[in-house]
Amino acid sequence: MNTSKFIFKCTNCGKEYSTTEVMYLCEPCSKENNTTTPPKGVLKVFYNYQNIRNSISGFKDLKKTGFVDLLPIVNTDSLPILRVGKTPLYTINKIDSKSLPFSIHLKDDSQNPTFSFKDRASALVSAFAKENKLSTIVAASTGNAGSSLAGMCASQDQQAIIVVPETAPLAKLTQIIMYGAKIVPVKGTYDEAFDLSVKATERFGWYNRNTAFNPLTIEGKKTVSFELFEQLNFKIPDRIFVPVGDGVIISGVYKGFEDLLLLGLIDRMPTIVAVQSAGSDNLVRNVGKKEFQIKSSTTIADSISVDIPRNFYMAQQFIQKYQGESIIVLDEEIMEASKILSRNTGIFAEPAATTAFAGLLHYQSQGKLLENSNNVVLLTGSGLKDLKSVSNMLKIPESIYPTVENLQKILS
Repeated sequence: MNTSKFIFKCTNCGKEYSTTEVMYLCEPCSKENNTTTPPKGVLKVFYNYQNIRNSISGFKDLKKTGFVDLLPIVNTDSLPILRVGKTPLYTINKIDSKSLPFSIHLKDDSQNPTFSFKDRASALVSAFAKENKLSTIVAASTGNAGSSLAGMCASQDQQAIIVVPETAPLAKLTQIIMYGAKIVPVKGTYDEAFDLSVKATERFGWYNRNTAFNPLTIEGKKTVSFELFEQLNFKIPDRIFVPVGDGVIISGVYKGFEDLLLLGLIDRMPTIVAVQSAGSDNLVRNVGKKEFQIKSSTTIADSISVDIPRNFYMAQQFIQKYQGESIIVLDEEIMEASKILSRNTGIFAEPAATTAFAGLLHYQSQGKLLENSNNVVLLTGSGLKDLKSVSNMLKIPESIYPTVENLQKILS
């Protein structure tokens, strides 16, 4: 690995590290960490932006090489053979047959190989592990990150060990097992699974994929911003609605656009809206507060149900620096948004993803979306991953004897 290609910088103290060794947290800052507040010492990756600017003539030059200049790997050939990223962006201009005075762009990341946004991070972590001859990767997950890592490792002949709360949705657990990973259900929360995976990393020397612990996960997730920029004809959208749990996805979206800002390829940051469930609002509720206060999380959107947002400090810095916005929506709004999205677009997204769409609908009801504005909604996972969450909305008619008269009764 070329040590001059990138450096790590601590989110809290600003200390810089240039190393060929695996790094997770800034050691001096991490000594202050405890189990009741977000971890300090999370590292952010920076590149030699001036050198990159001198070597390219525009965005298309970055794309030609698979954005390798802005990734912490040596060669894009190290990435899994599966098609990660390059997901579709759909534009809709009406809802329930009513025309909209603005545009909605739906970035459907359920089209990734394991059907979630998390593949972007897992693919990069897997590539880094491959280049550095790290054969076993561990992660804590409520489901998506675990199934994602398991899938990427299966395609790369690597061993994945996934620690999950025993309450994780069955579909996600099924994926993990079918991909051949070692699954470890724990009697506890995601945060407890997270802590166990870190202890295992220290004990057994496994490479750890955990978000807001492994700094490379942000670098994988930021690729969505590069795609959005190109898919929107190299224009910056007015708003991007992002579902938020531990703060890593929203930090990745910010980081991608920040890279483009530092390269002089764009001149402003889009307004990014952090959308959280009212049952798990520990990130947005604490932004700007002197003391972090935890509220126990209970929400139908399991993928963003987090008591301690692990990437709180970086997400807070991004939101404050670039005047980001936030909104909290009820579980009822999330499920209503799921129905509206499905019947209007044919996209069936899991509750964590439709949380972002619920945020947009809330903005619409408040008259906050300007005429002719371009608004992006990040849809992060497939609804097939958590069928239990929508079971209460399903009303399947009783079976009929196959006559036209009985059919007519059902239709009426």
